[in-house]
Amino acid sequence: LLCVRVWTRSALRTRHPSPMYSALHTAALPAARPQRRRSIMALAAGCAVVCGLICFAASQGSLQSSLISMQSQGSMVRPGAQMGTIRKASPGATPMGSSGHVMQDGLTKLPAGSKFHCNWVAGNRALKGHAKADGSKYRIGVIGGGPSGAAAAEIFAKDKELETFIFERKMDNVKPCGGAIPLCMVDEFDLPESVIDRKVRKMKMISPSNRVVDIGQTLKPNEYIGMTRREVLDGFMRNRSVELGAVPINGLVTNIDVPKGDSDPYVVHYQDYGDKTAGGAGTPKTMEFDVLVGADGANSRVAKAIDAGEYNYAIAFQERIAVDEEKMEYYKDLAEMYVGDDVSPDFYAWVFPKYDHVGVGTGTVVNRPDIPKYQKAIRERAKERLEGGKIIKVEAHPIPEHPRPRRVQNRAALVGDAAGYVTKCSGEGIYFAAKSGRMAAEAIVKLMEGGSRLPTEQEIVDTYIADYDKKYQATYVVLDLLQKVFYSSNAAREAFVEMCESEYVQKVTFDSYLYKTVQGGNPLDDVKLLFNTVGSILRAQATTPKDRTFSNPVESLKRL
Repeated sequence: LLCVRVWTRSALRTRHPSPMYSALHTAALPAARPQRRRSIMALAAGCAVVCGLICFAASQGSLQSSLISMQSQGSMVRPGAQMGTIRKASPGATPMGSSGHVMQDGLTKLPAGSKFHCNWVAGNRALKGHAKADGSKYRIGVIGGGPSGAAAAEIFAKDKELETFIFERKMDNVKPCGGAIPLCMVDEFDLPESVIDRKVRKMKMISPSNRVVDIGQTLKPNEYIGMTRREVLDGFMRNRSVELGAVPINGLVTNIDVPKGDSDPYVVHYQDYGDKTAGGAGTPKTMEFDVLVGADGANSRVAKAIDAGEYNYAIAFQERIAVDEEKMEYYKDLAEMYVGDDVSPDFYAWVFPKYDHVGVGTGTVVNRPDIPKYQKAIRERAKERLEGGKIIKVEAHPIPEHPRPRRVQNRAALVGDAAGYVTKCSGEGIYFAAKSGRMAAEAIVKLMEGGSRLPTEQEIVDTYIADYDKKYQATYVVLDLLQKVFYSSNAAREAFVEMCESEYVQKVTFDSYLYKTVQGGNPLDDVKLLFNTVGSILRAQATTPKDRTFSNPVESLKRL
């Protein structure tokens, strides 16, 4: 316990990366800034259990393999009309098929009831301005219209000295995602009730032996975990950025030419699907941008263009299943999490309630080819409440396992999944995506001083990257260690579920998740919990069947 406190103090109060953070291969990160004593003690208390369990795991050889695995990973290193004012179409407006008509200012309004959740797409508007030497404004390109891109575009659009464009291939995109958001995100990003399908106040943790632990009794009446559908959440955030002035482009970015000189533009090549006269294939087009924000997910084109490096990834697989009203009533404010090597060798499986169905899924990094087998297992374990249900959608998507080695290059910055901002253990990414998009945009807007200058790479690193890492690096490190300890074997998973019976654990866990601050605990309770958890693992080692073996020597080496 003393070692943990000493390490924590060193890691957060010195100007150099801590040994533990360096073990995660994070040499590319800027040095951490001093933290207040409150945060230090809170993190130390939260790490007490981890310390004991790591010592226990080390005695069995598991820690050594974990650290080797960690070291092999990458590091965390308009003019034109106001969008809020709709002009009438001119008599000679160019027809756009069933999608709408080109307006005088070059924007296209889609008819009511359109499948697009963003009701505007860009036409061929002539752009003029007055900020650069040639009289034009600096142009910002946000590639990707999910929470990270929408949050960034919203900030950029508020600065009327900049021209902001947001690219999204599918305006009604349905991303495979559990869809859980913390309570603090609702207030921080001013989200309305309409984007939240369910307010989860109860959870069931189910162990490998099907032991069930109910958690949530420490939540206050006004506290909850929000369950969303990504097509609804993303659409709302993207629409808001458009209403503020961002120009949406319904297009797929295919290639990016990086600048040769300090002030040269980025040239973005894309297929424009907003031009309905070209049919479903889209029209090849190019646009120039002075600043790029890569919010285009795990397979980021921006990351590829700036040579951001590779990262390991999980495959998340989810089925949306419609069940009858009685079963939906059961899941009204309840979510389920299952652990066991039958549903995932290194993660958890879930049943999360949505508006009129449940999302049932799982994920894995170490054995991606067997994801169909793990999905079948979670359906089997939850079959009592899924019986008679109808699968209405099947989804799969890569999820980054750690930040990319490079997140800024010249005037291009990565945010969200493109940067690798998904936490271990919980697999949470929505809040961190939106937060990183906002922080990156705020830093860049400030550096551009009212659209009068371009930011440098070092300036963006010293602001956006340094501030983000200062705020969240401890969270990523601790959750990475927790996953390696508690998801490493069925015995550890059994102990994990047993540990969740403690109201003390539930309070610290929920408070940390809901408000995104490391919550301090009682040191005496930490010590008590440490010994109880080690005892649980010892008992489980003697009674729990060993994990199934698998071999995946080739595919497991793939990176994005």
